[in-house]
Amino acid sequence: MLSSIPSPSFNSIGPFRLYGLMIALGVVAAVWLSQRRYVARGGHPDDISNIALWAVPGGLIGARLYHVITDIHAYTGSNWPHAFEIWNGGLGIPGGIVGGFAVGVWYAKRKGLDIPLLMDVAAPALPFAQAIGRWGNYFNKELYGRPTSLPWGLKIPVQYRIGLPDRWLDPHIVFQPTFLYESLWDLGVVAVILLVDRKHRLRKGKLFPLYIGLYFLGRAWVEELRSDEAAKVFGVRWNFILAIIMVVVAIIWIFWRGAFRPPGDPGDLVGPSDPTDDSVAEPGPGVDSPGTEVTPADGDEGEVKDGVDPEEGARPAEVPKGGL
Repeated sequence: MLSSIPSPSFNSIGPFRLYGLMIALGVVAAVWLSQRRYVARGGHPDDISNIALWAVPGGLIGARLYHVITDIHAYTGSNWPHAFEIWNGGLGIPGGIVGGFAVGVWYAKRKGLDIPLLMDVAAPALPFAQAIGRWGNYFNKELYGRPTSLPWGLKIPVQYRIGLPDRWLDPHIVFQPTFLYESLWDLGVVAVILLVDRKHRLRKGKLFPLYIGLYFLGRAWVEELRSDEAAKVFGVRWNFILAIIMVVVAIIWIFWRGAFRPPGDPGDLVGPSDPTDDSVAEPGPGVDSPGTEVTPADGDEGEVKDGVDPEEGARPAEVPKGGL
C-alpha cells in the first residue's frame, strides 16, 4: 500500500538537467500531436514545425519573465544574475501561454495561415506538454503543497523546504504533490478537448478558449494547495486571482459571437475561412459569386475564376475531419 511518494534521488542525467529534459519532451509531444491534428484537417506538418521554431522560444521567454516579475524579491540586489538561471526552475505557465500565443499568431498571420484553425489544433497539445513538463518540478523538488496525511504525500528533504514555517521542518512530514495534481488535471483537459472536438459542434477557434478555461480552473484549486512563496494581492495569491480572471475571460471568449457552428460551416478543414469570422481574411473575388460556371473548355482559367490556384489543384472532395 502506498504510504508516500519518494523524493527523487537525482535531478540530472549526465550533463542534462531533468527539469529541462521534461520541458523539451513536452514540446516534442505537443508538436507531434499538433502535426497529427493539422494533417487530419488537410494541412502540411511543416507549418506546425515552423510555428514551433518561433512560438517555443517566445513561450519560454514569456514564462521566465512572468516568474521573475511575480517573484521579483528573489532577484533583487546581488541576486539578479539568478534571473537567467532557467535550468534551476522558475517558469510561469501564464507567461508562457501569452508569449507562445503572441509569437505563434504573429508568425501564422505573416505566413497567411488559418489562425483559428491552428488554435484548435494546438488546444489539446498545450496541456499535453504541460502535463509532461510538470514532472520537471518533481525532479527539482519544488512547487509542492502544504503538509498532508494522505497516503500519496510527497517526501521532500529538509534542505529543500525553503521559506517554510519551523513546524513544517520535521523530516517525517509529507506534502501535497501539487505537481502530480496539475499533471493529471492537464491530461484530463486533453481528454475533454479531444472528446468535444469529435462532436464537431464548436465554431472554429473555440477549442482554444476551452483549453484556457479548463486549465485555469484546475490551476485555481491547485494554487490554493501550494506552500511556496508567491506574490499576493490583499493576502490572496496572485496566481489564484489570475486563474479566476482567465476562467471568466475564457467563458466570454467561447460564447462571444456564438460558440456553435452555423449550418453549412465547413468548420475545421484547411481552406476558405469562415465568412462569419472577422478574425480572418474575407474570401477573394469570385469565391462566393453566384452564377459562376466552369466548363471543360475553360481549363485552368476557369479554376482561377473560382479562386483556386491551378498550380495547387483543387481541394480533395473530402478530407478526414477531427482526428486527434
